[in-house]
Amino acid sequence: MKREIHYWHSPSLNKNMEVAVYGHYGFALLMVPTAAADYLEYERFQLIDAISHHINAGKLKVFSINSINNESWLNNYMHPRDKSIRHRQFNYYVTEEVVPFIRHHTSWETPIITCGASLGALHAANLYFKRPDLFAGTIAMSGDYDLSTYTKGYFDDDAYFNSPVSYLPGLNDDYWLPMLRSSRHIHILTGSGRYESPDASRRLSGILHEKGIPHELDIWGHDMAHDWPTWRAMLPYYLETRF
Repeated sequence: MKREIHYWHSPSLNKNMEVAVYGHYGFALLMVPTAAADYLEYERFQLIDAISHHINAGKLKVFSINSINNESWLNNYMHPRDKSIRHRQFNYYVTEEVVPFIRHHTSWETPIITCGASLGALHAANLYFKRPDLFAGTIAMSGDYDLSTYTKGYFDDDAYFNSPVSYLPGLNDDYWLPMLRSSRHIHILTGSGRYESPDASRRLSGILHEKGIPHELDIWGHDMAHDWPTWRAMLPYYLETRF
């Protein structure tokens, strides 16, 4: 498998940010790490290996980015407003730096699908719902799409507009909503086993249904825990059957 590591000093975040790139062709899969993990997490936990046959076949090209969650909602020593600002800066890093990087390494016509597990699922879904002009869909696994789960009671405008279950119900414009309604790739996946929260996915699905946004809610069984074996089963299956 072709594998490259790139990095640059991000002006949005004022720090070096790495990107692992796997493959040579296909649609772009933008992968956001879980919790406070890094750009090599999906490789370390064999998720890249689990989808390697699709990568080698040219079905997709993976771009796995770093997280800054330990400089935001998972940092117990930061002021909540600073955490909220840092989250906004991360979004800007993705849209203004990572997306052009992906375009440079693919083409301007290549669809970009966001993907993540756990806290990475919230980021992946949020990035897509906020910018369907840049992204073509999302594969969100085992997520909780209410940012207040992580804010410890703090909520400002930046937190509100990064919490899909908060801002999606009020989305009634003539620009973003039609784009979301034309999507063919909103996949909300969860297990029902240990440490999973399927009701969080059901809640997001209910909001999408009310807004007329087509999507797929797929709740796997009680043998599927909030852990890597679940995601190593989910992602290859969806790449095989939905793309």
